[in-house]
Parts: sequence; structure tokens; C-alpha cells
Amino acid sequence: MTAIIDRPVAPASGRSTTPSPRATRARARRQRLLAAVGRHAILIALLLMFLAPLLFIITTALMTDDQALTSRIWPDPVNLANFVEVFEKVPLLRYMANTLLIAGSSTILAVATSIPVAYALATFRFRGRRVLFVAVIAAMMLPPQVTIVPLYAAYAQLGLVGSPLPLIIPSLFGDAFTIFLLRQFFVSVPRTYLDAGRMDGASELRLLWTVFLPMVKPAIAAAALFAFFYSWNDFFNPLLYLASNQEWYTLSIGLSQFRSVHSVQWNLTMAATLLFVIPVIVLFFFAQKQFVQGIALSGVKE
Repeated sequence: MTAIIDRPVAPASGRSTTPSPRATRARARRQRLLAAVGRHAILIALLLMFLAPLLFIITTALMTDDQALTSRIWPDPVNLANFVEVFEKVPLLRYMANTLLIAGSSTILAVATSIPVAYALATFRFRGRRVLFVAVIAAMMLPPQVTIVPLYAAYAQLGLVGSPLPLIIPSLFGDAFTIFLLRQFFVSVPRTYLDAGRMDGASELRLLWTVFLPMVKPAIAAAALFAFFYSWNDFFNPLLYLASNQEWYTLSIGLSQFRSVHSVQWNLTMAATLLFVIPVIVLFFFAQKQFVQGIALSGVKE
């Protein structure tokens, strides 16, 4: 019998079925392009969703009273007199000065008093350190309404209700969230810096001032921004302590009263709202790099 030898059968066209490297690269580029388009489409959709309220506020603030809350999307004509009229109807500059004073003082005191506590929790080794850290987290999750009654009674006994001091004094004792945020960043600093400084005879205060603080500027900036934004947007505490003294009204209280009085004039209400949020947007725009870097570097584990 004649032996039959199996041989590979060549394609009928006479060409190899293996794709060429150029075709493989082209297909990979198309896949990457489609994936990028899909990701950016989702991001653009989310961006529009979050910007829609702000765009509504801006366009309504530039409309006349007859155009507001109508089918018009863009103001025609653009009415910039709304912003002038807002300043004429309420003492907006005084409210802004009060808010800046309260928010700035609270931020500086909260950060200054939280740094030593965060440094101690991150670098010192003592019994009960974890328990104290859990207590800080518990204080951070505790709603402020739980302690508002005894605090209000204490400030009323001291005669401080009606002044901005009840909004500033608590910052003298640190802030739980600021302590947590700074502590999470401090634990990421290599201990070799501490050991080298201690071998040179440096005190803990000098180590904190000369070694840690220059290295944790992004985290301090992020903590300061969080504290400032919270105090700037706070409505409950200023309403509780400052409602009896209009001279110390903050922007949140002034905006609330303005909305109650001019609720039918949505163009003026939106103009006042835009003036309220512009300082925060400008501050975040200039400090966004430090803010994002501080948040990214603070999310470490022990």
C-alpha cells in the first residue's frame, strides 16, 4: 500500500490567514479610540448633569423679571442691573464681611489646633492611641444637633448669643474631620525623618515645625479648604446664634431672607445666589491643585 502523508492544505487564495502587524496595530488603535470616546462621552454627560443647575442660575440671573422661569433658555437682552439691584436691597457687603471673618477665623483656629493632635496620633506610640483615634472618628460622625442644646445653654449663660463668638470658639478645640485628614497624611511620612531629627537632638515641636509642616502643605491646604467651605455654607449655626442680631448676619442667612422676601423675582434671587457662590468657586479654582493633591495623599492606611 502506498503510504499517505498528511500535508497542510494551503488556502485557496494562496495568502496567509494570519493578520499582518500593521492590521493588528490599526485594530488596536480603533479599539483604543472607541474606548476613549465612550469614556469621554460618559464624563461629558456627567459634567453637563452637574453643571446644569449652575448654568440655570447664571442664565436666570441675567434675565429680566418677565423672562425668568419662562421657555427662554438664554437671556435676551442680558440684564446686568440685577446684580446692582441686589446690593441696593440688602447689605450684601456687610454680610460678606461677616462671613469672611467667621469662616476665616474658624479655619485658622481649627487647622492650627488640629495639627498638634494629628501629629501626636500619627507619630507617638502610647497605650490608648487607637482608642483616641476611634474617639476622633466617632466625634466626626456625631451630628451637631446632638450637642446643640447644652452648647446653646452654655453660650446663653455667658451672654454670647447674638455675637459670632459661638461660631468661632469651638475651633479653639480642634476639628474632628481636620484631625482625621491630617493624621492620615502624617502616617505616610517616613519615620526616618523623625529618627534622624531625634538623633540630632531636635524637640518634637521643632520636628513638627521644620520637618512635618513643609512636607504636609497639600494636606493642610485641603483641610483648610474643607473647614472654610463648611463655615462659609453653614446655615444652621449662624441662624441659631445670630438671628437676634442682624448686624452679624452671614451670607447664608441674608440669602435665605432675600429669597423669602423676593421669592417671585427669581432673577434677583438667582443673582444673589450667584454672588454667594462666586467667592467659593474662585477660591477653589486657585487652590484646586493643593486640594486634589492633599486629598489623594491623605487617603493612606496605617
